[in-house]
Amino acid sequence: MNSKLVFIVLFLMTSLGCNNQAPSNETIQGKVPIPLDSSEQTEPKRKLIAVTDYNSISYFIYRGTPMGFHFELLQSLADFLDEELEIVVSNDIQEAIDMLNQGECDLLALNLTVTKERARLVKFTKPIYQTRQVLVQRTESKTESDVPLIRNQLDLAHKSIHLQAGTVFANRLRSLSDEIGDTIYVHELPNYDVESIIRLISEGELDYTVCDESVALVNATYFENIDVATEISFPQNIAWATRESDTKLNDEVNNWLSSFKNSPQYYAIYNKYFRNSRTAKMFSSDFFTLKSGKVSGFDVIFKSQSTILDWDWKLLASLVYQESNFNPTVRSWAGAYGLMQLMPATAERFGIDSLSTPEEHIQAGVKYLVWLQNFWQERVGIKEEQIKFVLASYNAGLGHVLDARRLAEKYGKNPDIWTNHVDFFMLNKSNPVYYKDTLVKYGYCRGEEPYRYVSEIIDRYQHYKNIIQD
Repeated sequence: MNSKLVFIVLFLMTSLGCNNQAPSNETIQGKVPIPLDSSEQTEPKRKLIAVTDYNSISYFIYRGTPMGFHFELLQSLADFLDEELEIVVSNDIQEAIDMLNQGECDLLALNLTVTKERARLVKFTKPIYQTRQVLVQRTESKTESDVPLIRNQLDLAHKSIHLQAGTVFANRLRSLSDEIGDTIYVHELPNYDVESIIRLISEGELDYTVCDESVALVNATYFENIDVATEISFPQNIAWATRESDTKLNDEVNNWLSSFKNSPQYYAIYNKYFRNSRTAKMFSSDFFTLKSGKVSGFDVIFKSQSTILDWDWKLLASLVYQESNFNPTVRSWAGAYGLMQLMPATAERFGIDSLSTPEEHIQAGVKYLVWLQNFWQERVGIKEEQIKFVLASYNAGLGHVLDARRLAEKYGKNPDIWTNHVDFFMLNKSNPVYYKDTLVKYGYCRGEEPYRYVSEIIDRYQHYKNIIQD
């Protein structure tokens, strides 16, 4: 083995979060698990699969971070249920309802207006909040066809109103057409969501749409020439939905909502997305992913370097966010620095230092990842699992991950599968029952850090894939 590989191996056997020195008895008191025997199983959490839509309110990425009103509520619900959350995105309401009733998801976390017609298709939860339907129109002239602002619903006669397909707004406008005794031309656009239509109105391509007041008010902060003051309905309930047959989940969601809606956390989340004056600044940012398609200022480098690893560039981006939050000047308490948070000795080995460019730092980190990937490709056959072992090794050091594999094999788990197999022993490598095992060569490790490291990177990567359509 040449000197370069010797150096890398020695470095990989250690990590910032792990060492060979056991903690004091005080540290571990009360946290030592009963050793597993070969018949015991570590059962994975039940998964909650929820459909939501991606827009500037429900679910989006801003500066690399998944955000959104429904997203944050879903996280709180999953914590309450102690379930793993999986988000599926759909901006087509009928498609989402079909997915629910075909068993492809468990919950619709959308801005669903509660109606009798929909109640025949799904089982609504208690209301998430209340809103009204409002007319969206321009406040200033951009086309020759512009007319004065509509304030009286009677003036909607003979107007063309464009809507997202599958919403309740079409039914409301048809009822309103009967009420005013004249024709309102309703056009449903199957390939556009509400926010896309509002943008077209702002740009003068369309004249009117209808949407929930809560959504309209937020978009009015993005588009200064949008007026949303004309109401066309009474207050209506907005709720989530389960399958009609899934009474258990519906009851669980309602139980959660009964307490959560009265909590400071709910009001903080609601105000964050519906009453926050900073939303306009966020929307105009180059790192508001729905608008720009960007996660960071380094996306071009990620796309180039990820091909060396044969990774999706969004996975590499998620790793770098985990390490440095895309801040090239950050330095850890232990001395790791740069976008990839390399320790000085490792950085020097790969020919970089604190004065190197962000691109050079990413290149060095990718070389490091390539070495790890080559190691695991010889031992783990499934690529998705290889990636998890690479991530864990990047964080904890190769030696500690090898220890966890040996423990997994001893206790009857699959040493080639990370989730619910090797990760359990990585997590518990801070407990003497495991790190004092004669199979363990590299001793104590604060295993919660690499355990969370892998899951958070993979989870964030899924959010990036949901939002970034390339």
